Amino acid sequence: MSLKKNEMPSQEPNVRNKNFLEVALGYTEEQALDEAARCLNCKNHPCVSGCPVQVKIPEFIKKITEKDYEGAYQVIHETSSLPAVCGRVCPQETQCESKCIRGIKGEPVGIGRLERFVADWHNANVQEAPTKPAPNGHKVAVIGSGPSGLTCAGDLAKKGYDVTVFEALHLAGGVLVYGIPEFRLPKAIVQKEVDGLKALGVKVETNMVIGRVVSIDELMSEYGFEAVFIGSGAGLPMFMHIPGENLCGVYSANEFLTRINLMKAYKDGSDTPIMPLQGKKVAVVGGGNVAMDAARCSKRLGADVYVVYRRGMEELPARHEEVEHAIEEGIVFKTLNNPVKINGDEKGYVSSMTCVEMELGEPDASGRRRPIEKVGSEHDLPVDCVIMSLGTTPNPLIKNTTPGLEVNRKGGIVVNEAGLTSHQNVYAGGDAVTGAATVILAMGAGKLGAKSIDEALSK
Repeated sequence: MSLKKNEMPSQEPNVRNKNFLEVALGYTEEQALDEAARCLNCKNHPCVSGCPVQVKIPEFIKKITEKDYEGAYQVIHETSSLPAVCGRVCPQETQCESKCIRGIKGEPVGIGRLERFVADWHNANVQEAPTKPAPNGHKVAVIGSGPSGLTCAGDLAKKGYDVTVFEALHLAGGVLVYGIPEFRLPKAIVQKEVDGLKALGVKVETNMVIGRVVSIDELMSEYGFEAVFIGSGAGLPMFMHIPGENLCGVYSANEFLTRINLMKAYKDGSDTPIMPLQGKKVAVVGGGNVAMDAARCSKRLGADVYVVYRRGMEELPARHEEVEHAIEEGIVFKTLNNPVKINGDEKGYVSSMTCVEMELGEPDASGRRRPIEKVGSEHDLPVDCVIMSLGTTPNPLIKNTTPGLEVNRKGGIVVNEAGLTSHQNVYAGGDAVTGAATVILAMGAGKLGAKSIDEALSK
């Protein structure tokens, strides 16, 4: 039995960094069977405890060893509404795979890669729509069609609820379509998952900005929704508030990625173009997964790309796999550097970014070593475009238009252990509560919201 997991086939770095096609190509059947055979089917199933939605991991892997791929899919689908998504973008290395006993000696089982294989097999081979359950007479509104909203809607629909999802943008999927690039998560896969929910009876209303078109109180008083789940995400970008952030050529990662992923700004004739980046220099400020996405998109648009991060490589919060891919694709990491000013030319466009060098001191409240500025280390980095990827917070629109809805100092909606807000029959989960986090944690919150709503309305 190999101590190493099967490698994921992928496009060559110098090919993929020029296109938006999916980087990882997925396991072949032979690779999936070989990887599934590495599972020890432990008695206590520690991997399940590491999964926020409690997928029965050994059970679905055993189905793979039996070549019952549809059976494996159905096992996953019992608890996860988005298997093809999770198999691609979940940080399995810090969740289910981190608990894998096989990983004590050697590498853990490639759980995420097997989940993707099963989901892709199902999508390619199974055409019949899921059975629509009998209606139970209750009506629920879900705000936001990201991972928490879609999960909540799917779990309620399976129980016969009349569910309507309200999405602010023109396409359902939330961060899955506007935030994650095509080369990591093809939009056709997200659409397939949304279509599956529609087949269960979920209604999706796009271009519906709740708090502008209609308020939460109006949804409940005038439209007859008995409960509301808020899964509106965290779409408000953060900035450094340094001189020059208002120059032409400075983007938030949110805007940059939305234009590329949702609006296809990289195509000729786009209605929402971004500045031409062919042959230009781009600095992405930040070190998370969103920063890697922005940097890798910029590379595909023909730019020379720097990732500017104030701590070291070991402290990068992005997934190790994403950092590796970025390095392979030719992106340069300027760690232990921090911007203090963005400089412009006479026309108001970015011409360079002034940075200072940093060194790491004692750990701060986050447990990471605190970056300290080196005196006299100021220097200019010639760049034409700066993308700020410093995190996001929840948009205050829903808070400002929903009397009695309590939020914390960062704008996150306050909920109890059942996901219930301070507003009667209004629940919330995902990034709208926690701030920017992972897809799978948002899904876990969506499951909790559905469970709590079902318990409340069943009474």
